[in-house]
Amino acid sequence: MVNGYHLTPRHTHLRDTVRAFAETEVRPHIPELEASRTVAHELSRQIAHQGWLGVTINATHGGLGLGHLAKTIIIEELSRVSAAMGAMIQASQLGIAKIIHFGNNKQKQTWLPAIAAGTCLPTIAVTEPGSGSHVLGMTTTAVRDGDRYLINGTKTMVGNSHIADLHGVVARTGPGSRGLSAFLVEADRPGVHLTPHQPAMGLHGFSFGEITFNNCRIPVTNRLGAEGDGLDVAYSSSVLYGRPNLAAVALGIHQAILDTTVAYTAAQRRYGNPLADLPTVMQRLGSIKSRLMTARLAAYHAVHLLDKGQPCDAELINAKLINTEYAIDSARTGMEVHAAHGLRPEQSPIERYLRDALHIFAPAGTSDIQRLRLAEHSLGITRQPWSTRFRTSPSNRLGKKIAR
Repeated sequence: MVNGYHLTPRHTHLRDTVRAFAETEVRPHIPELEASRTVAHELSRQIAHQGWLGVTINATHGGLGLGHLAKTIIIEELSRVSAAMGAMIQASQLGIAKIIHFGNNKQKQTWLPAIAAGTCLPTIAVTEPGSGSHVLGMTTTAVRDGDRYLINGTKTMVGNSHIADLHGVVARTGPGSRGLSAFLVEADRPGVHLTPHQPAMGLHGFSFGEITFNNCRIPVTNRLGAEGDGLDVAYSSSVLYGRPNLAAVALGIHQAILDTTVAYTAAQRRYGNPLADLPTVMQRLGSIKSRLMTARLAAYHAVHLLDKGQPCDAELINAKLINTEYAIDSARTGMEVHAAHGLRPEQSPIERYLRDALHIFAPAGTSDIQRLRLAEHSLGITRQPWSTRFRTSPSNRLGKKIAR
């Protein structure tokens, strides 16, 4: 049990609720998900129906309104059992962010209650095969045609691609950095085509696939904000939601690495004593514990500032950097302690944790990108301070309930 870190009794109750659900409802599915490497459609819906997607949605729109620290706890506890399901929650939050910060009243009233109730799963579709994380290099277009837009292009690495009901698509409506705009595109709209799911190295059960838009017509009322706001939608979602969300996934994996490695070293015996008694093993356990403590401090501190409406772009960026790097390092350390026992999934889940941790490295910017942004903060040449522009509304921190 984690104590301190700005946690209230409400946070503690939330953690206990999510942990119990993850152990009883999620863990039994892991062997099947690992074996089949398919998308966990039903399990994803079951998790969504708990109401946890609405953790950052205010009570006015049917959400819990508990804020970003509570969101971190939900993602962390799910990821401790299944990083794939933690990733599902974190990807949904990116889809929520664009509506919260850029949606008009009608868009919020239409979509946020459905998302909070778990009947609508959202995405954000920004990355393209030919441009990667270079947002301004995207080529997907949205051409105005009277009271509609015609969207053409391909998006890749779209989190929740194969379970989503609503895609948040950033497309080019003109030249330059102000030539990007954002749109809400229903998944069942004509012209939306999903590439068949392709399993990856890890996160089995989670979908992050490719979507092609072929003359997909949407009404102008589906545009988020004004024309030209697309870059702001992409960047703000990445900094305020993507980076701390991914830090939370990594944090859950990291906790599982420590728990598994401690249990293994206590059960295994060498030279007549528990493996944990060997000084070299104790050094490795100490390293994992130290990294985990530092990573949790970075993650919780950053979202605590975000909930308080304090400037924290650098802290959010650092949380992603620290949690990603440290989780990968500890996964390798855990594998070293397990030695050959760690190579077979039927003997230990440690190899799954390594595979899953590596999936957290690239989204929302690799570690090199995070260091670059931190350097810009140090030099005083930062771009838009998103945490200042989109301060958390006090009403968004007042939740009336924990779970449904």
